[in-house]
Amino acid sequence: MKLSNFNFELPTELLAEYPAENRDESKLMVIHKDTGKIEHKMFKDLINYFDEGDVMVLNNTKVFPARLFGNKEKTGARIEVFLLRELNQEQRLWDVLVDPARKIRIGNKLYFGDDESVVAEVIDNTTSRGRTLRFLYDGSYIDFRRKLRELGETPLPKYIKRGVEPEDEERYQTIYAKYEGAVAAPTAGLHFSKHLLKRLEIKGVDFAEVTLHVGLGTFNPVEVEDLSKHKMDSEELVIDEKATEVVNNAQKEKKKICAVGTTVMRGLESAVSSGHTLNTFEGWTNKFIFPPYDFSIANCMITNFHLPKSTLLMMVSAFMGHDLMKKAYKQAILEGYRFYSYGDAMLII
Repeated sequence: MKLSNFNFELPTELLAEYPAENRDESKLMVIHKDTGKIEHKMFKDLINYFDEGDVMVLNNTKVFPARLFGNKEKTGARIEVFLLRELNQEQRLWDVLVDPARKIRIGNKLYFGDDESVVAEVIDNTTSRGRTLRFLYDGSYIDFRRKLRELGETPLPKYIKRGVEPEDEERYQTIYAKYEGAVAAPTAGLHFSKHLLKRLEIKGVDFAEVTLHVGLGTFNPVEVEDLSKHKMDSEELVIDEKATEVVNNAQKEKKKICAVGTTVMRGLESAVSSGHTLNTFEGWTNKFIFPPYDFSIANCMITNFHLPKSTLLMMVSAFMGHDLMKKAYKQAILEGYRFYSYGDAMLII
């Protein structure tokens, strides 16, 4: 499989600028892998495809407000700083992306907030846009993190051209988000409402939770024609004993195990035992799934509609078959499905 196999024309008006009014009322395309049958439903109809003892695996990562705006010392130029990951809690060192990067050199200082109470010094260049910052703040670590949260805004993906609105803080977060650490939402989970989760629970569907802190690497373009040469960024992953127990029992009982999103699928496939069951895991994963690939754990999947040439599209193709993926995406464009983070959903079953 080559990169060019994953290119298609996507009309820009299908990129979702806003989420559906109600979480569980986005459109849902249901694809039956074995027969190739495609159905057009609403997300809340999902409940009709699952029975007692089936398992949904959720990613309970929580998005933190990772986008800050500061001013460069002396010139006062406005600089966007995107927090990627904390490197050292004690020294308040962070990996970040800066924009415009050409203006930001080692030794520069950036000031944040009207009172300029947070200052950051550039101590290293990591990539063309990447920098390491040391934050200076007169207060405890807890106060510092609280201040960062106050200064930051919801890190909506760059394709959304509008400004961040108050509703985004809630809508660009799953309702089951628990552990802060992601700089992008696990978007398949955005469609679940409290009401739908409750109805699934009443029906006897079980839930397992994993934590994969989504990094910006998810959106990194693939720039090599030979997919085996593409390297994914590493992301932090935790799968505890409780989750492995729920999943492995369902596997034994030959139940449906549904990965809610590509991040969950990558997480599960990063922790497979030699007997094709799920292991506990605590560490980092840079798993890249593209066709051909044999999946070990999940036998169905919920996902959004992805961009051409994206690693997410490649995983979906590996899971449902390339020709069926192309057919489904062609239909999605014809039927006006909304793409990307705030877009509609697909159930592959």
